[in-house]
Amino acid sequence: MNAYVKNLERIEFVVTMACTGRCKHCSEGDHDGCAGHIDADVAVEAVRRVCGRWRIRSLMTFGGEPLLYPDVVCAIQGAATQLGIERRQLITNGYFSNDPARIAEVVLSLKRSGVNDLLLSVDAFHQETIPLEPVLAFAECVVKAEIPAVLSPAWLVAPGDDNPYNVRTREVLEAFAGLKIPVGPGNVVFAQGNALKYLGEYFDADADRSTPYDEDPADIRALSFCANGDVLDGNVYQTDILSILENYRP
Repeated sequence: MNAYVKNLERIEFVVTMACTGRCKHCSEGDHDGCAGHIDADVAVEAVRRVCGRWRIRSLMTFGGEPLLYPDVVCAIQGAATQLGIERRQLITNGYFSNDPARIAEVVLSLKRSGVNDLLLSVDAFHQETIPLEPVLAFAECVVKAEIPAVLSPAWLVAPGDDNPYNVRTREVLEAFAGLKIPVGPGNVVFAQGNALKYLGEYFDADADRSTPYDEDPADIRALSFCANGDVLDGNVYQTDILSILENYRP
């Protein structure tokens, strides 16, 4: 086995870069013109092949807004469930439809696929451009379906800082209080993408520009697929995933 990937234990999919939000804190920058999604069959086959060689403990689907393509999300999550991956995560902003019936339908599909760790991104940044009502409807359906979930806010500077964005985030979280969904630690906005463009005043000019998601390239533990099929130094549409992993060099 390639020593650089011997500790692989997690798979992540950026399902799509298309998004329903236009958030000031987004590390990916503007999502204008983003379209398309990773092919469900290709993604599922990659999961199956990787799980045949490695003990994968967790899988995540995110975006963009992954629930713009719920069938793709559910195909990937369903494969993870069948293959015995214990932690099956989804990160979503909860806004993909204004239709209550469609929202309920998608949530039931997520339940059937086996999602067991749903992180709902709600905060001052998301709710600047995403309406609260359909997100609350989504959250209500998640609670009714008994999908384990947490609210996952983005904090500016630090969770305890009293800047205007954090004050607004606390107000947004209060709107969900009746649903009794736990508030997770969320994350602290880092200086990249839109955050640098719109929130630069909150960052030290000499601050470390690394991200919380940076990995040691010589010890890959999470295999991250882009929506266009890129993964490590290859592309799963062009090369078998096992060949990419066997030939990977940092």
